[in-house]
Amino acid sequence: MSDDRQLGFDTLQIHAGTEPDPATGARQVPIYQTTAYVFKDAEHAARLFNLEEVGYIYSRLTNPTVAALQNRIAALEGGAGAVCCSSGHAAQIMALFPLMGPGKNVVASTRLYGGSVTQLSQTIRRFGWETKFVDFDDEAAVAAAIDDNTRAVFCESIANPGGYITDIPAIAAIADKAGVPLIVDNTSATPYLCNPISLGATLVVHSTTKYLTGNGTVMGGCVVDSGKFDWMASDKFPSLSQPEPAYHGLVFAEALGPMAFTFHSIAIGLRDLGMTMNPQAAHYTLMGIETLSLRMEKHVANAEKVANWLEADPRVDAVTYAGLDSSPYKHRVATVCPKGAGALFTVAIKGGYDACVKLVDSLELFSHVANLGDTRSLVIHSASTTHRQLSPEQQEAAGAAPNVVRISIGIEDPDDIIADLDQALAKATA
Repeated sequence: MSDDRQLGFDTLQIHAGTEPDPATGARQVPIYQTTAYVFKDAEHAARLFNLEEVGYIYSRLTNPTVAALQNRIAALEGGAGAVCCSSGHAAQIMALFPLMGPGKNVVASTRLYGGSVTQLSQTIRRFGWETKFVDFDDEAAVAAAIDDNTRAVFCESIANPGGYITDIPAIAAIADKAGVPLIVDNTSATPYLCNPISLGATLVVHSTTKYLTGNGTVMGGCVVDSGKFDWMASDKFPSLSQPEPAYHGLVFAEALGPMAFTFHSIAIGLRDLGMTMNPQAAHYTLMGIETLSLRMEKHVANAEKVANWLEADPRVDAVTYAGLDSSPYKHRVATVCPKGAGALFTVAIKGGYDACVKLVDSLELFSHVANLGDTRSLVIHSASTTHRQLSPEQQEAAGAAPNVVRISIGIEDPDDIIADLDQALAKATA
C-alpha cells in the first residue's frame, strides 16, 4: 500500500509478513528447508554474529519461512516483533527466560491449562523459579501476591478449559503499577477475538498448534512483544538492561529499543534453548492464518448456538460459556473479546464422573483428543486427562472438576453438533 492507511485484519492475515519470493516470484511463502545460509564474505558473517546486521545464519536461530510467520503474527497482535518456537509450552519458557532468575517468581492465574499449571508449579522450580497462583478475579489478591522478587504476571485471555474471560485491563494496571510485564496467553481467543497488547499486556504467547493453524497438523508456539515496556526503568531485568557478555557487552534495551526482547529471544533464547520451529510447521500455520477470521466467526456462531442449547437441556447441570447471558463473565466480552467469547467451554453433566466418561465414549462427530482449536469439534474429560496431574482443589480452581467435560466447538453444521451431543447425552444419563 502506498499510503499510510492501516490495513484491516482480514487483509493482514493474508499479506502481513510476506511478499512474492524475490528469486522465483512464488506467491505463497516457500518452505526454506535448509539448516544454514552462505555468507557473502567473512565480514558479512562477523556482522551477523555481532548483531550488527539482520540476516540468516543457522535455522536454529532464524529461517525465512519462520520469519514470515513471526512478522504476520506480530502484525495481527499489534506487536513490535515476535519469535516462533516449537510449541506453546516452549513459548511460555521463552517468554519467561529473559525475565526470570533463581529466587524470582511469577504471579499466575489459577485458571490455566493443566499443563501450564504443572509447568509453572513443578518444572520451572528446577530453574530456581517460583510461581504464586492467585484467583485473578480477586484483583486485590493479585496485587498483594506481587513482591520484590516478582518478574512477571501471567494469565490466559480466555481460560482453558472453562472459557473464563480475564479482565486484562485491570490486571495490566496492577502489573504496570508494580513495574513488571503482563504475559497473556491468547491461544483460545486468537488476535481476531482479543488484542491483549491494546489492553495493556507486555507480551503475548500462543500455542500456534491451536486456532492459528486451525487444522490439527503441526505443533508450534509464538511470543509477541509489544515493544512498549521500559526494561531500563529498574534493575529487575538485567538480561535486557545490563551488558551481555556473549555479545561484547551489548545492552539489548539500549541498542535495540522496542525490539530488545525479540532480539534477545532469538540471539540468546533460541541459540541456547534451541526450541526452534521447523519451516514446514511455519508454512502450515501461515496457510491456516489466511482464513483465521472466517473460521473464528463460524467457531463463535456455532459455540453460541450449542452453548444455549446445552444450558437449556435438563441433563446438563451447568455450561461455562462466557457468551451466555447467565455467565458472570458476559460483561467482559464487549471489552476484552468484542467479536465473541470464543468456542471453548466446559459442560457439567448430571451423573458426575461416570456420565462424563460415557458421554465422551458415545460421541460420534466429536473427536476425543487432547487438543483444541481444530476445525473439528473436539471433546475431552479434563479431570482424567489434561488436568489429571493436578490435585482436586487445583482441578476445581482451573474449572476442570470431575463432573465436567471440555468441548471445543468446530465449524461443522451446528445442528449436526447438537444432534451428536443429544444422542450422547441420552446414553450418558440413561
